[in-house]
Amino acid sequence: MLVQAYLFFHGRCEEALTFYRQALGAEVSELLRFSDSPDPLPEGMLPPGYESKVMHCCFRIGETQVMASDGCSAEQPGFKGFSLSITLPSAAEADRIFTALGEGGQVQMPLGKTFWSPCFGIVMDRFGVSWMLNVIE
Repeated sequence: MLVQAYLFFHGRCEEALTFYRQALGAEVSELLRFSDSPDPLPEGMLPPGYESKVMHCCFRIGETQVMASDGCSAEQPGFKGFSLSITLPSAAEADRIFTALGEGGQVQMPLGKTFWSPCFGIVMDRFGVSWMLNVIE
């Protein structure tokens, strides 16, 4: 069994991919737009102007593959009830990534020492995705 995260960015997927490339070194392996569909989409399925939006994409952050889309709605429901967790080898790397992800976002728990990690923190990025950074030395 394989469980993978699938994120819906409601019109901001391409912007998120650009951000994750810069902040995390993400590598996009597949990107399909709604206009790439060989079958016509049902009438009224997409908001106007969504034809060039991302229907499906896969990107890799380190060893993990994440999938994403703009979805079929321009609504902004947000991401609730989960965080993506990143395990890092050093506090310096955690600080670099925490700072990058936090640009335009919101710190939920500043990086600091915990009983399980020399450096742990939680930050919500500008797209509303919560990230937990954990250093294992």
